[in-house]
Amino acid sequence: MPRLALYTFGVLQAPLADPSPATREFYAIGTDVYRRIGAHPGYLARAEPAGGEQGVLFGADWGAWGEFAVPAWYGKGHTADTTALATTLSLWTDLGSAFDAVYTGLHRDALKRRHDWFERSRHPSHVLWWLPEDVTPTWQEGVDGLERLHAHGPVPRHFTFHQPFTPEGTPART
Repeated sequence: MPRLALYTFGVLQAPLADPSPATREFYAIGTDVYRRIGAHPGYLARAEPAGGEQGVLFGADWGAWGEFAVPAWYGKGHTADTTALATTLSLWTDLGSAFDAVYTGLHRDALKRRHDWFERSRHPSHVLWWLPEDVTPTWQEGVDGLERLHAHGPVPRHFTFHQPFTPEGTPART
């Protein structure tokens, strides 16, 4: 049975290491969001560093999720002190479960406040795609899909929650 990959990407207004109240607030809510989404029906897994490094993105060992990658338009830092991005790569059983996890509860509350933490962008913030049951998505696949989505719009291979497709490639509804 196909599984759904979800890649999200946003550029933060300040580096993750910034000690400001807004950054601390983003971290605090993020911890709760991850915990709740991890318990959501339909959630299978998310990319986490294999070595358990907290807050390390570039250079971490991501195991089967591949080498960490970011879209070409990300122009901020790559070190622990300068990185200013928030990104996720997760795996779901179905479109409805992923949609529900993202657009309800605490994550929905966080989305309403995204402009407090993230730069506004003309680039898409997420991309979805279907995978065979035994395949783990990679960071590079997420980046490639987001860049294609930005250049060409939603298609059956790379799409959004607002213009989704079934595993067979027909338009879907959320």
